[in-house]
Amino acid sequence: MPFGLDFESSQPAQLKVVGVGGAGNNAVNRMIQYGLKGVEFISVNTDKQALYHSRAGQKVQIGEKATKGLGAGADPEMGRKAAEESREAITEAIKDSDLVFITAGMGGGTGTGAAPIVAACAKELGILTIGVVTKPFGFEGKVRMNNAINGITNLKENVDTLIIIPNDRLLDTVNNVTFTEAFCIADDVLRQGIQGISDLISQPGIVNLDFADIRTIMRERGMAHMGIGMASGENRGIEAAKQAVESSLLETSINGARGLIINITGGPQMGLKEVNEASEFIRNFADPGANIIFGAGIDDELGDAIRITVIATGFEGADQVADKKPENSVRQTIGSMKSQRSEQKEPEVWYERRTKKPEYSAPLPDGEEVTPHVTRKDLNKTEYNPKEKNNLDLPSFLRNRGE
Repeated sequence: MPFGLDFESSQPAQLKVVGVGGAGNNAVNRMIQYGLKGVEFISVNTDKQALYHSRAGQKVQIGEKATKGLGAGADPEMGRKAAEESREAITEAIKDSDLVFITAGMGGGTGTGAAPIVAACAKELGILTIGVVTKPFGFEGKVRMNNAINGITNLKENVDTLIIIPNDRLLDTVNNVTFTEAFCIADDVLRQGIQGISDLISQPGIVNLDFADIRTIMRERGMAHMGIGMASGENRGIEAAKQAVESSLLETSINGARGLIINITGGPQMGLKEVNEASEFIRNFADPGANIIFGAGIDDELGDAIRITVIATGFEGADQVADKKPENSVRQTIGSMKSQRSEQKEPEVWYERRTKKPEYSAPLPDGEEVTPHVTRKDLNKTEYNPKEKNNLDLPSFLRNRGE
């Protein structure tokens, strides 16, 4: 009997991105405009006119009877009722998926109220479900923020993993942007959060990660930290790793994670030593018994740059809001690595100045000095220049802003 391998029978994982409400629909449009590949897009909204402007291949109008196609009026309860009314249509849209991303802006009506119902439908189907949502800007008011907190609580009950991006933290990383640009940047951060995970599955690499790896780390894990770092030049591996670990846009810290995915991508000249150093740097933040999955790939378009994606889950006390960045841990890690490789130049480290003394500050290794603090105000003195698209020191959403 002849023996053969049927490669066509092995289907790639079916990934779907569901944008719920206005912010979710905008984020989907941003992903399509950016050219995100390997995923299907679905826009869900109560607002018929907003759906008309969506670029998603599949559109689901919910709550036609309850809202008459005019939106939820910033009322999360109306958004919830609309989703319940259209539960069958939502289920039909996401069935046959292996992984569903749910993206929304928390605080309004449709996104806040309907996103948890979409997640519940996915959960009932046994689909791995990851939420990537934003919290409103402070200037949007306390009512909207309270709505967002309640919506996040409801969403968390039905997703396997949840990534929260507070819009206010965008103000710490950019300077002199217009009102419209601020919301566009928020949309693009949602795009980065989803692409950072979907690319791990859909893009081939030297050391491949697949859907099973993602499922292992993210199934029923609660809050997640997802960071992306990119650097070039001297010590580029450590610099990219540091950026990924210290992601200033998230409410979570990598410290103590029991599940960790590290994916490192660089040009053809990426060296084994710098890959090892970057991996060790990141691993030192995780729980000693953490399940760590590693992937690596080559991308000719990166040139001299290295890009590192870190996904961390399984935190002790996952409900804690980690506005306590791993500042001390980063300093200790760099100090430890320096003592082991004293002949190498230590990468320059940037820290956010604190007004409160950390609750715990471990002593530095003998001979180490505290790296001076630099405030974001100092960093923000340099304004965005559209001609600086190739400046890898700028976040990707700023480099692409002129497009």
